[in-house]
Amino acid sequence: MNLQRLEIFRAVIRNDFNVSRAAQELRQSQPGLSRQLAILESEIGAPLFVRKGKRLAGLTGPGQEVHRLAARMLADADALRQVAVGYRNAERGTLVLATTHTQARYALPKVVQEFRETYPDVHLVLHQGSPYQVAEEVLEGKADLAIATEALYDYPELAVLPCYEWNRSVIAPTGHPILSTKELTLQELARYPIVTYASSVTGRSQINAAFVAAGLSPNVVLSAIDADIIKTYVRLGLGVGIVATMAFSEEADAGLEARDASHLFPPSTTGVALRRGAYLKGYTYRFIELTSPALTRSVVDAAIFSEASPSSALPRSFDEA
Repeated sequence: MNLQRLEIFRAVIRNDFNVSRAAQELRQSQPGLSRQLAILESEIGAPLFVRKGKRLAGLTGPGQEVHRLAARMLADADALRQVAVGYRNAERGTLVLATTHTQARYALPKVVQEFRETYPDVHLVLHQGSPYQVAEEVLEGKADLAIATEALYDYPELAVLPCYEWNRSVIAPTGHPILSTKELTLQELARYPIVTYASSVTGRSQINAAFVAAGLSPNVVLSAIDADIIKTYVRLGLGVGIVATMAFSEEADAGLEARDASHLFPPSTTGVALRRGAYLKGYTYRFIELTSPALTRSVVDAAIFSEASPSSALPRSFDEA
């Protein structure tokens, strides 16, 4: 199988099935690309594209499967090229981490600081996005690893290792009645407008599930992917907030107070996701281990070269990670 044809195939998909734009990206002629795509379809023995006249409009069933396998094959080929580079430059290079705002802002600073002290010649790049976006970045080879709470397990092509568990706090402006209520319950919380995370971000699914199980319909008046945005609108009196406990600091969040809500919601698990079969440089293993000491090189290798992600060796909280 010609890898160049697979690269052309993926470039066409990446450019919304526009062969002209793909040719410009690859600096090749459009007729040349069309010819290579025809040869690829002949090799596969099935049409890969849905066609409307002369225009490509999407992928057929076989095309979708080839797209999935092509991504793996091209990533493996790149990994092979990186092996020698990795041995020559064991403590130099670039590590691209895709993660969510909450992880980048609150959970990872100490990890990044220690990593930089150990590997001063490694350029660390942080890409922020939703859990689905960061997972896609790893699959597409734009990031080496992803760290998030939601969505990662939805991708069978990724090996996901659990890092740590965390829970939530309810926050409100100083003097708000919910801060002095004798017992914080879901029923009490549901009496007020709520400001919290957007759907499919930072453990929102656990929040929703808790209210549903209690037969309650909370009045979520604003949702955001950024805990700092949530706190801003709580300060303005828009509602009470539900945020990750690690996102609140008495010192930094003047004017707000927090109450522990871990008894109201099941814990969330943050995981690190890697492409299955990926070649990892030594410093990548070290970064992962810094997020959780349980994630040693042998544990990581067992995950990325197996068919299922591990579910054990999970620290109970971020403080243990």
